[in-house]
Amino acid sequence: MENIDLRTVKVLLPLPLADAYDYSVPDSLEVPAGSFVVVPLGKREILGVVWGEGTGEVPREKLRDIVSVLPARPMAETLRRFVDWVAAYTLAPPGAVLRMTMGSTSALEAPRTELVYRPAEAIGDTDLKLTAARRRVLEALKDGPAMPVAELAHLAGVGPSVVKTMASIGLLSAEARVMRRSFPQPDGLHDGPTLSPEQRRVADALIDKVKAHAFSATLLDGVPGAGKTEVYFEAIAATLAERRQVLVLLPEIALTAQWLKRFEDRFGAAPASWHSDLTSLERRETWRAIADGRVSVVVGARSALFLPFADLGLIVVDEEHDGSFKQEEGVTYNARDMAVVRARLVSAPVVLASATPSLESITNVTAGRYGALHLPARHGGQKLATLAAVDLRKAPPPRGHWLSPPVIDAMKETLAAGEQVLLFLNRRGYAPITLCRACGHGLECPQCSAWLVEHRFRRVLICHHCGYSEPPARTCKHCGAIDHFVACGPGVERLAEEAHALFPEARVELFTSDSLVSRAEATAAVERMIAGEIDILIGTQMAAKGHHFPNLTLVVVVDADLGLNGGDLRAGERTFQLLYQVAGRAGRQDRPGRALVQTHMPEHPVMQALVANDRDRFVTAELAGRAAAGMPPYGRLAALVVSGPDAALVDNVCAAIARQAPHQPGVTVLGPSTAPLALLRGRHRRRFLLKTGRDIAVQPLLHAWLSKIGLPASVRLQIDIDPYSFM
Repeated sequence: MENIDLRTVKVLLPLPLADAYDYSVPDSLEVPAGSFVVVPLGKREILGVVWGEGTGEVPREKLRDIVSVLPARPMAETLRRFVDWVAAYTLAPPGAVLRMTMGSTSALEAPRTELVYRPAEAIGDTDLKLTAARRRVLEALKDGPAMPVAELAHLAGVGPSVVKTMASIGLLSAEARVMRRSFPQPDGLHDGPTLSPEQRRVADALIDKVKAHAFSATLLDGVPGAGKTEVYFEAIAATLAERRQVLVLLPEIALTAQWLKRFEDRFGAAPASWHSDLTSLERRETWRAIADGRVSVVVGARSALFLPFADLGLIVVDEEHDGSFKQEEGVTYNARDMAVVRARLVSAPVVLASATPSLESITNVTAGRYGALHLPARHGGQKLATLAAVDLRKAPPPRGHWLSPPVIDAMKETLAAGEQVLLFLNRRGYAPITLCRACGHGLECPQCSAWLVEHRFRRVLICHHCGYSEPPARTCKHCGAIDHFVACGPGVERLAEEAHALFPEARVELFTSDSLVSRAEATAAVERMIAGEIDILIGTQMAAKGHHFPNLTLVVVVDADLGLNGGDLRAGERTFQLLYQVAGRAGRQDRPGRALVQTHMPEHPVMQALVANDRDRFVTAELAGRAAAGMPPYGRLAALVVSGPDAALVDNVCAAIARQAPHQPGVTVLGPSTAPLALLRGRHRRRFLLKTGRDIAVQPLLHAWLSKIGLPASVRLQIDIDPYSFM
């Protein structure tokens, strides 16, 4: 007899599929929306999330039953809406976005239990059995919680067998306890530092937004050293008082070292962290604790935005302008922009903090979409570092060297005064290019259109795009010349070599992602710098922002022109932001700081604005240029990257895509053209760029355009809405 009460639900699977699938619900199961379930897919079983009522489009006789429901808290409706929103905006399959919310599938399983022991309620006439060891066990448990055998035995100084024997003869009672990690709870009532009147005004404004329990987006704009962190800490304290959760997004794992210490000093306990260095156990415990509401503050990288917060009351995006908030592979999204969306969905305020806000955020403030709070001066009356350009055309370094005479003189003065120097060069390794002097051939990556970068300290050549590596060669593969390779251009390792030669008594250390591969190593390096154990720090962009080094008074930008050579849309903006931030590391305490910027183009608008310390002039000029060209934030862009192992097949697919390109007023399609990185990880790459006015949504255009195209199995099409990189 037909079951007229058959229930069906849509189940979204964490796979790059176009939509959710219908499944039937057995009578024995209750599956509210958001439930984590196991369902059959082909010949296997897979985890998914109940997304709502079934569509009814599948005949009943073809429906398959849900296998089981996992014992995890269902995914909140606001998080499911967030997944749908991100998928619709980025044109990514919803299942691919869902996968980012499931940071630890083991967290969805029933938590493990352990046996814990406590004194039996009635020990009875057992005095003769109470040996000294047993008495120590009972003493360890006196007025305390029940403990597992290993912990109890260690505390009492006995072997585990003593505890187990006491349980078997009735001296101890055992009970099962759910195993879960405890997280320290930051205290919002913990005393913070005394704020200046200006900081207090800004902090109170943020606190009001927290107490409103409503969505708002606020740009917290303050110069380096103005105390932005302490100000938004006050908003965090207010959120904790409301018993709601806080998410703080930081762009770099290296930034968390000092930030975590400042947080713990302010709130008496560390927040929970979410980043790629976590072990699988740490990920499972943290994910579950966030979902259960047992974690009140999370600090993390962009992926933390997809965690299952039980009651999210505040989001802070620190260094909101930073490019590392943009995910370039898989689901391409900007965590800064998606943080605003998530805050809106949970009716919470979001704070975007930066000393050099993105042009998009500045434009949103101007348009009234975001509010703005300003901290125009450093805390305590400290002055910003003085900036000066060193014209390399007039004061070039000696041949084969990279530091100009004025810079060397400034370093001598600084070191003689017992102060520290930061040499900034955003180029890892020893040298960016290695050439054969006999034939001119350069060592290239076999899988990418990129040079192999020499890392002399590790004796290896590395591709920074795909990770390919090989040992240094003696013989040129093209001409057979032996020992004719020469390093061209400087990297941070070569700079360290020069610093050692110039200042042999100085303690020199590298601060890069190659030299500091974990958060613990980065933390230790920061502590050595603060303790004065480093005289000359040589770093890439890891050293450029977020750090507070009290004795650092001289910053040298070794190649200020480096970021201006790309020619892409954001080259000027990125260069200004980076150099302004790195200059802001100098003179953070009571000693005046200075920054020297080596450049071949002191007349460039970016250099002129830096030296004049006139950010507004740069922003005005840059926005005017963008507006004239109809570029973001005054226009919309979407990039299409077509890739495959066969270049001819990729070109054929691109030709088919080009034939279907939209043609209408306000829409321009550029390409296909060979991508700057024409070969990446063995795949040939071509690019299209779709450009529209602000009043035209690119997603419907792209959907209509690309729905007409069938892709061969070996060819991939990646869509990047609001591209940040043009490689």
